[in-house]
Amino acid sequence: MSDFIFEINDNEKKYLKQIALLSIRARFEEIEYPKPPTEKMTEKLGAFVTLKKGDRLRGCIGHIAGDSPLWKTIIRMAPQAAFNDPRFAPLKKEELDQVYLEISILSPLQPLDDPSKIVPGRDGLLIRKGGSTGLLLPQVAAEWGWDRETFLAHTCRKAGLQADCWKEPATEIFWFQAIVF
Repeated sequence: MSDFIFEINDNEKKYLKQIALLSIRARFEEIEYPKPPTEKMTEKLGAFVTLKKGDRLRGCIGHIAGDSPLWKTIIRMAPQAAFNDPRFAPLKKEELDQVYLEISILSPLQPLDDPSKIVPGRDGLLIRKGGSTGLLLPQVAAEWGWDRETFLAHTCRKAGLQADCWKEPATEIFWFQAIVF
């Protein structure tokens, strides 16, 4: 996989974070969204929105497929991460000022033919076997200091599969890269 080339300037990053926060606030008050500052925001890319409270995860949900404009994906995913991540209770209004938003813009998924090509911290993984699927963003391996095999094992576990299922021919492995801010 060649490096994901999608450049985004500080103004565009600020805009995406602004609309993510506004889409969460829309649960509690009426919101009007600003228009995208550039055409780049209309590119069809997958994205994840992660909420952290201090150094702890508070919610993370995304959409892998690049099937709608980036800015609209962010508006849809931010409230999902805040209110519908099944691992956490819905975010409360008084927590809004305590959460930090992280946005990950995803490259298209590509099948991976050789797991030795994975670079933890640069590449994200999706593992699928049967009806089970698990995805970990690139930054997860970096945050935990995982090597390639540990990253693969945790992605398998995220799918509810055995840690070494990535070695089985019936397991599909996809990789992607992300711009994280």
